[in-house]
Amino acid sequence: MKIQVKVKPGSKNEEVTQKGNILIVTTKEPPKEGRANRQVIKLLAKHFKVPQNQVKLISGFKKRDKVVEIVQR
Repeated sequence: MKIQVKVKPGSKNEEVTQKGNILIVTTKEPPKEGRANRQVIKLLAKHFKVPQNQVKLISGFKKRDKVVEIVQR
């Protein structure tokens, strides 16, 4: 399942919310050295109750708008 995600790095809190068809992920991590991307994967894995290795970043590695794939086995 592919999901559109908008990331808000450097926030005061961490949460996953939905606005229409897009998930909004706020994270405390800064967008440096992939730290925000790693935290987004952790938060989405927790949100969907799947292991982190089943959450894959497809596109948007250096952008706030990303496409993430959840591989359900």
